[in-house]
Amino acid sequence: MLCTGIAVQDIVFRVQDFPAPGGKCMTHEFMTVLGGCAVNAAVAVARLGGRARYAGPLGGSNDNVSNQLIAGMVAEGIDISSVVRVEGATAPVSGIMVDASGERMIVTHRDKRIESARIADPDALVKDITLLLADNRFPDFVRPICEAAKRRGIPIVLDADRPTVEDDPLFGIPTHVIFSSECLRATTGLDDLGAALQRFTGRTKAFLAVSDGPNEVRYIADGALRTMPVFRVKAVDTLAAGDVFHAGFALGLAEGRDEPAALRFGSAAAGLKCTRFGGSMGAPNRLEVEEFLRRA
Repeated sequence: MLCTGIAVQDIVFRVQDFPAPGGKCMTHEFMTVLGGCAVNAAVAVARLGGRARYAGPLGGSNDNVSNQLIAGMVAEGIDISSVVRVEGATAPVSGIMVDASGERMIVTHRDKRIESARIADPDALVKDITLLLADNRFPDFVRPICEAAKRRGIPIVLDADRPTVEDDPLFGIPTHVIFSSECLRATTGLDDLGAALQRFTGRTKAFLAVSDGPNEVRYIADGALRTMPVFRVKAVDTLAAGDVFHAGFALGLAEGRDEPAALRFGSAAAGLKCTRFGGSMGAPNRLEVEEFLRRA
């Protein structure tokens, strides 16, 4: 599976409570981990037993953060041969606080120069993949890759994470679009996620769904709005849970599951991730997810 989109270095601090504006707080635990929608998904795919390749922009050869991200992906068994490096640029970095309930606050720095990166030959990139999972954080980078996959009839799952506009041309390319609740609400201006999802049925032929944290997943099937309950867990850290959900869903499709079954598999993987501190490093392995589903 090819995962394309953003890579970020996450510096994650565990706190009891978020500080008040202008305040301070102490932490006794922090981690520096792989981050970014596409990279988090690639980590999850690899841990779930899939073959993961990452294509995305990173900083130049002298950028320590980019070098650390590449080393981390290699350690996770991710193929990094399709990384595009932009000399003189630096990789994105996020500072993240996670409180005792598992909720997070995020601030991100992104070097605009990295946005100039492009894949030289998108058709060659996708010629041997079974499924493409793309996020929309770098739309100009991922769109030609999505178009190349579409020309070959390859399933495309879009992680709609970045708020955009309803007629964004990227929405017309994938076979599956899975929104975050934040993206769907901000894009449509509607608070009702079901109504917001149904609005998109006239804009794309893709399978549509939206995740909503601890609340049920909503999706469209046979023209009707349907729901799927998520697994109840004691959340320790929700960072990267949505990306693990997308990874589980996409891998489920690649392995032949139908959409509801793939949603359930992704939900189980995301639920387990939420029980562990450390963002993407909390992504579970295949045996853990299968055992979790057996006990559910």
